[in-house]
Amino acid sequence: MLEKSKHIVTRKDVASNQMLPKQELIRIVKNKNNEVFIDQSKKANGRGIYIAPNLKSLEKVMKTNIIEKVLKIKLDKEFYNILKKEIEENWD
Repeated sequence: MLEKSKHIVTRKDVASNQMLPKQELIRIVKNKNNEVFIDQSKKANGRGIYIAPNLKSLEKVMKTNIIEKVLKIKLDKEFYNILKKEIEENWD
């Protein structure tokens, strides 16, 4: 008897433009109050984008300002420092 394969939910990484499993990505959210934060639960309300958890992807999004373009908001260096710390401590 054939076993049913479980469906893997994928999302697009904004840095590489590749579809990757949702659980392997970092979700960044902008809520109604224009607050931008890293969504640990991956369920927070608001506009969300995904980034691969590696320093190469982080460098690319910083260089191209893609997070700011997609979320239509200006981010300061501190947000990118928090994102870098998140990648280094919890992913790499």
